[in-house]
Order: sequence, then C-alpha cells, then structure tokens
Amino acid sequence: MPRPPRGAARLPTFAAPAMSPQPAPASDKIDILVSNDDGITALGILALAEAVQEFGRVAVVAPDSPQSGMGHAISVGRPLRLARHKFLEPALQGTQAWACSGTPADCVKLATAVVLQHKPALVLSGINHGSNSSVSVFYSGTLSAAREGTIAGIPSIGFSLCNYRPDADFTAAREVVRAIVRQVLAQGIPAGVVLNVNIPDLPLDKIQGIRVTRQAEGRFVEEFDQRVDPYGRNYYWLTGRFHNEDTGEPDTDEAALAAGYVSVCPALIDITARHALRHLSGFDFRLG
Repeated sequence: MPRPPRGAARLPTFAAPAMSPQPAPASDKIDILVSNDDGITALGILALAEAVQEFGRVAVVAPDSPQSGMGHAISVGRPLRLARHKFLEPALQGTQAWACSGTPADCVKLATAVVLQHKPALVLSGINHGSNSSVSVFYSGTLSAAREGTIAGIPSIGFSLCNYRPDADFTAAREVVRAIVRQVLAQGIPAGVVLNVNIPDLPLDKIQGIRVTRQAEGRFVEEFDQRVDPYGRNYYWLTGRFHNEDTGEPDTDEAALAAGYVSVCPALIDITARHALRHLSGFDFRLG
C-alpha cells in the first residue's frame, strides 16, 4: 500500500449517506453484490444485474465514472463518496444501487463495510466492455473488483464480453452469466480462487460451449502516439497491440475465445512463485 502524503489520514474516509446496518434478511434468497469498472451507467453492468436477479437480492455499488485499466488501485489520502443511483430500466426498478467516487476495489470494500455491512454470498463484476484474457487480468478494474471479493472470502467472478463498443449486445452474455452463476451456487469456488470469465462476441447459437482454461502467456507491445499541446509541450496516448505467445496451445483462454468458446479461467490470489522457492533459497544473500 502506498504511503499517504504527510498530514493525510492513513485510511480513506467514507462520505456516505446515513445508513443503518442491513443484516441479511431471513429468507432463502441470497445477497449478490454487483460492480464493474466501466461505470454504473454502462450497458454491461445493467445486463449483469438483470441476469442474476433470479438468484437473489442484487445490490449494485459501482464507479460513478469509467475506471478501466485501474488494476487493483485503492483510494488513499482522499475521501470516497457514495450517492444513491436509480436505474431507469424497468427490469431494474427497485434495485438498490450506489455510485462510488472510487475505484472498483474501493466499491467492493465500501459495499461490504458501509452499504451492506455484511458479506454477500457472491461478488460479480462486469460485464466488461472488452476482453480481459491473458495478462489483461493485471490491468483490469473488472477483475480487481472480483479479486477484492475473493480476498474478503466471498466467491467472486469477473465477466467480460469481447466487444469494446459502448452499445454492445449482451443478449448471449446474460445467458452465459446465468449458466455459470448457477453452477457456482451449486458447487462453489475453491478458497482463494477468483473466476475470470471471457465471452466471445457471438450470438448464443454460435457459441460452441464453455471451457475451463489457463491464462495464455502474452504481452502488450506498447506504442505511444506523440502529440503537441497548444503550449508546445509533448503529450502521449498509449496505443499498441496484444501479442499472444501461446499460439498453438488449445488449453488457453485465448485459444478458447478464438474457437468460439466461453473461457472460465481460475486465478489465484496467492501469486507466490512456488517453483522458484528452492532456486532462490540457494542464493547467498549476504549483507555487508
């Protein structure tokens, strides 16, 4: 965690409406927390919240503006604010929703500590506008919200559709979400594991099925578009392309998506490179 600036509080402060504790009501319905990184007005989060209503009580806490590429950033040294949000979509009328001024990880922290004041049964993030396969998991705000849920001991899933358009069609993605959530509720997720689900941009009848995959090895080849502002100073737009270094391997998330399958990739919170422990233990770390 970064060190707060001198004089700043060491923990974020929460500027939120007065809320009384909301313990889980006594019923057979579960509480489901929904968040994302594209913002609370994005079509993807509307599709996700609508898709999982049949499974329980849905509460939405999501950024008040787009937070793509934020990774697992949290807000330190500045206050976080919550504002009630009312969905206009008929299917989401009455859904409890809050817009948060922070990052996706902030949203999950605030939701469990301030809004719900108890752990939900599931944390679902997305549906992201664009793929989060391979190394994108390290940059993704969508996956950070899901990871934050897993860190808190809550079964969590991040969903992404391979379509970056703001008006993407989430019809098939809704059905994929329902199928995966149904299985997770029935069988659970191992502790310390978050599911990274990527959905090909295809009609439902063209999707070949759902595969459990591993993360493809790949990297981004960055390019920077240099421009000049009116004051003569250079500035840069990050561009580039993804390079898949796992071509020809059928068990990766990239291969599944290319073949028209939904990819379900289990990712660990504990990123210790255990295969390197023995090697590093032979180093002579001598001081002085």
